[in-house]
Amino acid sequence: MDGRIALSQKKLSQAHVLSRLITDKTFTIAQAAEVMGISERQTTRLKGEFKKSGANALVHKSIGVSPAHAVPEATRREIVALKSTIPFEKANFSHFREILAREPYNIRISYSTLYNLLTEAGFKSPKTRRQAKKHRRRKRKAREGIMLQMDASPYDWLSIEDDYSIHGAIDDATGKVTALYMCKHECLQGYLEVMRTTIQDNGIPVSLYADRHAIFTSPKDGQLTMEEQLDGVVIQDTQFGRAVRELGITLIKARSPQAKGRIERLWETLQSRLPVEFTLTGIQTIDDANRFLARYIPKYNEQFSVRPDEYELAYRELSPAIRLENVLCVIHYRKFDHGGVFSYGNHSFKIAFDERERVAPHRGSVQVLISPVFGVRVRFAGIVYETIPCPKPVKGISPKTDKPQMKYAPPDTHYYKYGHTLFKKVTFEEDNYAILKMLERIFLHKMVA
Repeated sequence: MDGRIALSQKKLSQAHVLSRLITDKTFTIAQAAEVMGISERQTTRLKGEFKKSGANALVHKSIGVSPAHAVPEATRREIVALKSTIPFEKANFSHFREILAREPYNIRISYSTLYNLLTEAGFKSPKTRRQAKKHRRRKRKAREGIMLQMDASPYDWLSIEDDYSIHGAIDDATGKVTALYMCKHECLQGYLEVMRTTIQDNGIPVSLYADRHAIFTSPKDGQLTMEEQLDGVVIQDTQFGRAVRELGITLIKARSPQAKGRIERLWETLQSRLPVEFTLTGIQTIDDANRFLARYIPKYNEQFSVRPDEYELAYRELSPAIRLENVLCVIHYRKFDHGGVFSYGNHSFKIAFDERERVAPHRGSVQVLISPVFGVRVRFAGIVYETIPCPKPVKGISPKTDKPQMKYAPPDTHYYKYGHTLFKKVTFEEDNYAILKMLERIFLHKMVA
């Protein structure tokens, strides 16, 4: 202390009273305490301090002293510098605080301290809070697995100025994310992969809550006239609707985004966090993103999930008699001849059956199973058979030309190729390229809502 202390009017009055108490003894301890508005014990203590230090006795000892728990100035400068860099400029304050606690930074700081530090430095959190709207809150389901909300969100997840769609499902009771899968567009493959991962990791849920996208609901749903209904016209299930029905899952169709608000809020959270995480880990492809999402889901659930009212799970185990891949696929009906040959997608296939089979496929109708996982299979008399391509013979001999014929091959960046490296490659003896193109058209094309 240098003695030049700016005292408030109250402190000046107390200093005057203490001075008179010590020098001319005009006041007694009791009178001085009453004038200063403090206890006699405090007055006695201040009297002793005033004799030693003068007016400094009235100044709080912590003034000018840095608190023991204060953030060092070097750390404060490091935090501000990090927030200014590209990976963190889009991170909200809460997410940025979590990143600081990781390797290699190891900076642990309270949210309020970080908020004050960044606000004073001129930063604003990119996640703004809108005024809450009044709405009737729907009670969560009592048990985990009773209902999953399912949806997809198109967004510039990879920060490359191009939108991709993440498909996902979230449990209504706990808020746990059961699966996330990225594709170029909202497509059938994305939702089938979400269902595959959910069932393999948890089990079969009781119901699904989804919007009225064409993947879930036929565009003719609810459009039948009275005459058509009287004539017995029935709306056919979509491929996804057929698959969940075979698994015994009830598909509930929402009529507004607010009806499935749980997953809508999930997208709001992920859109704030995932682009930052992808940038930090250098992810710029769909395949790398899907591998990262599989690791990210447990961390997200640990942080954001809640306890259900009842701890008993509502998920059902998948029956050993059911091969999940033969359900989560596209199924069409075709006829085949005595040689077991049928046509699909302008390609001919032959049923590959074991000669030792007692009952071999004969001329009739079969279910054709199409999937990017296994390619083309058929189901006949309850038995699933593999298939092999059976190219049609070429009529005549094409004349030779001097100009070499170039076969077009799309580049690896073409969106029809996204996701192929995550599956075991389907190979055929002949015409492999054309068959793969057929699978792409079925599963990866953009679906119209």
